Amino acid sequence: MPDEAPGDLAGPSRPGPLATAQAQLASAISQLGYDEGMHAMLATPRREINVAIPLRRDDGRTELFHGFRVQHNVSRGPGKGGLRFHPSVDVDEVRALAMWMTWKCAVVELPYGGAKGGVAIDPRYYSAGELERVTRRYTSEIMPMIGPERDIMAPDIGTDAATMAWVMDTYSVNRGYTIPGVVTGKPLEVGGSLGRATATSRGVVHSTRAALAEGGRKLDEVSVAVQGFGKVGAHAADFFDDAGARVEAVSDQYGAIHSSRGLHVQRVMEHVRETGSVVGYPDADPIDNAQLLALDVDVLVPAAVEGVLTADNAGDVRARWVVEGANGPTTPDADAILADRGVVVVPDILANAGGVVVSYFEWVQAQQAYWWTEPEIEARLAERMQIAYDAVAQMARTRDVSLRDGALLIGVQRVATAHRTRGLYP
Repeated sequence: MPDEAPGDLAGPSRPGPLATAQAQLASAISQLGYDEGMHAMLATPRREINVAIPLRRDDGRTELFHGFRVQHNVSRGPGKGGLRFHPSVDVDEVRALAMWMTWKCAVVELPYGGAKGGVAIDPRYYSAGELERVTRRYTSEIMPMIGPERDIMAPDIGTDAATMAWVMDTYSVNRGYTIPGVVTGKPLEVGGSLGRATATSRGVVHSTRAALAEGGRKLDEVSVAVQGFGKVGAHAADFFDDAGARVEAVSDQYGAIHSSRGLHVQRVMEHVRETGSVVGYPDADPIDNAQLLALDVDVLVPAAVEGVLTADNAGDVRARWVVEGANGPTTPDADAILADRGVVVVPDILANAGGVVVSYFEWVQAQQAYWWTEPEIEARLAERMQIAYDAVAQMARTRDVSLRDGALLIGVQRVATAHRTRGLYP
């Protein structure tokens, strides 16, 4: 879920997310020894739809947007993945994000496949009423593909709990009764789950704690920089601060701030609520995003969008741990450079899986019409993240590979096993 549009944070050599996702899959296929047929099946989306979305603006004008929904794989269960509103959305980005969701759900042992949706729109320039109309039209266009047993949406960049309420209502009205399980990440008043809004961020912190423990360190002993102060990054920074880590820098699409003494994260969040950006926060020095990525900190958390760490800047990273709060923030070339330099990368399909884990909890609660307490949810999330991290770390040690390769091997193997177990129809 990871969750803020940060502008141009990467260099001109940044490969597209689909190329990155396909390269990662090809590597896993080679290591697992699967044949070309299995590779083709896992590389190709099961279903996808491209829809036109006309919008009547508040002033009476009509605009047209393009929307997408991709179900990458459903061998392990219904599709699961967010809905993104961002001007750069295209079908290849959505395909990549859906593929990563497939592996992510498998790594944390959820009974889901991977899916993703997007609309090429910049929500900053449209009213709440206009965004509601776009959301409802998009939902109506893709309705044959979605449902609590088919494909379950959640918030992503540019969307939020209100967006999910509109999706749920549109779907429910067309079905004739209320169906809360068609989305997750919705408001509590209409069947949302306690703990969902901050689950991705908590998962990032749980993963960081586990990775640090392997290196003999604790959260209250390290310094942190968070690139992307949106829904994931801001809460992650706050949780790091609460755990005793020194959060030295944060950034958003407008700029970055740094203080070697550590930031008072709650005050930064208040400044953002008042001004709309971290820029101008009085108790820190202004820097740019490139400088943030190269800061001398222990932990770097890229928590914005894809392709931020590239071959052009990976050599500048001085952090010992990179924990991916965003989806696909590190290109394959950057991965190789970081590995050569001894940087531990906790991959996105593990590090930011907290959101989909609690989405699963929300879906289960909706199916049962029985709601858990927040301490129950937090305890289940922490347990699930630790189990997943331990499995990935064990695979990495056994195969003598990186954590990313370990996670991909687990995810791809579990999906392939499900596919083989089910067999081919007809």
